[in-house]
Amino acid sequence: MLCDRSQYGDGCAVNEQARRGDTYGGQSREERAAQRRSRIVDSAVELFAAREYEEITVAEVCTRAKVSKRYFYEHFADRADLLLTVHREQNEWLLAGIAAATPKQPRDLEEQLRPMMGALVRMLFEHPDRARVIYVNAPRMELRRREVLRRDAEVFGRLIRRAVGRQRDKLRYERLLLALVAGVSEVVIDWLHRGMTDSPDKLVDHLTDLSLSLLSALE
Repeated sequence: MLCDRSQYGDGCAVNEQARRGDTYGGQSREERAAQRRSRIVDSAVELFAAREYEEITVAEVCTRAKVSKRYFYEHFADRADLLLTVHREQNEWLLAGIAAATPKQPRDLEEQLRPMMGALVRMLFEHPDRARVIYVNAPRMELRRREVLRRDAEVFGRLIRRAVGRQRDKLRYERLLLALVAGVSEVVIDWLHRGMTDSPDKLVDHLTDLSLSLLSALE
């Protein structure tokens, strides 16, 4: 039965979309797809944080997310693609939080670094599942881990540019930044393996001291 537009006006379009499956429960097809993807990612974060990657199946992720495999493969090619995507998105979340905490006009390098390290530790402490996905799963993906370290070093360099000024030896500066983010990562991994039992404030102090020690070599 066709909708009488002369009687119902724009309501016809809404009803026709609903019949075609474009809207359901007040949500568009795109909104429902985005929600399913979000549930898949959230479920993967919980599973990858708790167990070995090799033990986790696509079926298990789908069951936890309450989606069918059909919907899983609309967003991800396979389990490996899911892991790479999850790791990238969690790392981007962490970098965005650090960037938001970075002072715009720091008086010195320590005033620049301490809020950055504070944001890093606070976000990891408040989201231990995400922390394990970023730092514990990463070493199992060596090429991906190296790409992430280089990317993090570039972001870190942009964030502290105001405090350190322009460096004449660009290669030396890039390598110092790479050493810095690699060192911070290893300290964080050790903290996670210890169960985050020591004070986050103490870790912020240690990471700030580590960063200042390395960057003191800058010209």
